[in-house]
Amino acid sequence: MSSEHTLDLRGLVPAPVTPFTVDGAVDHAALASYGKWLAGFEGVKGLVCLGHAGEGTFLTQDEQVATIRTLVEAVGGTVPIIAGITGEGTAVAAEEAVRAVNAGASAGLVYPSHGWLRFGFQTGAPQDRYRAIFETSGLPLILFQYPDVTKASYDLATQLEIAAQPGVFATKNGVRNMRRWDTEIPVLRAEHPELQILSCHDEYLLHTMFDVDGLLVGYGGLAPEPLLELIAAGKARDYPAARAVHDRLLPVTKAVYHRGSHMEGTVALKLGLKARGVLPTATVRSPLIDLSAEAEEEIVLALKAAELL
Repeated sequence: MSSEHTLDLRGLVPAPVTPFTVDGAVDHAALASYGKWLAGFEGVKGLVCLGHAGEGTFLTQDEQVATIRTLVEAVGGTVPIIAGITGEGTAVAAEEAVRAVNAGASAGLVYPSHGWLRFGFQTGAPQDRYRAIFETSGLPLILFQYPDVTKASYDLATQLEIAAQPGVFATKNGVRNMRRWDTEIPVLRAEHPELQILSCHDEYLLHTMFDVDGLLVGYGGLAPEPLLELIAAGKARDYPAARAVHDRLLPVTKAVYHRGSHMEGTVALKLGLKARGVLPTATVRSPLIDLSAEAEEEIVLALKAAELL
């Protein structure tokens, strides 16, 4: 896209969780306070809502729109609000993007059609998804690369074609296969120098830190301070400093992301935010399930070890 319409996400882009009241409704007061807190850190370049960390697919359409609006109003234009676009069908996703634009979103993070996770995608279908969403909504888009272990992970040719399409200005890469990362990221850089490359490897940040423009991570919603340090160390090519931040954070990384299912990371993030006093509750929606009291204690101890409590 033309540079004057491109958002600058070169820094930390947290993906905040969606707070719920104890009876399960979206807690808009807590969401507004949380959004202001995150947007207040120098180096935070945007907030991504309605993704995995934000339980976006567990919200009704009305709740999704209201969530975007609350964050847009809370940050008052200081940072852009980016909406996860998760609808399964292409036309459905395009309509979702139109709603996001109308609610004030500045960009969209396009998830693959989730049937592809099981069955794979037909050649050209991902490109068509991005094309239709942008043509219908005009929303600037972020290419989302899924883990290599899924059938919704795009081969390099597909990534290059999507990156060349109008409207696509950044990529959130979570391939979680370092062989692919090390061979594909340099090609994306060479072919599309203006494409902003953002890592979302919450549990592998050190390896990816020196190749990226920034981080688009759920982890940023819990621990913005050390992740901003990590980004600065990566951009300075200061491995010892980056390693020190990584090691300090490792207990938190283990407590949040080294769990039985990556889905549990969202529950753990909420427990951590409650412990930090950022959110009043750690309520989640089904199909997420609360973690044990022992897990909560582990998260609190980890946050203390990382000097976040």
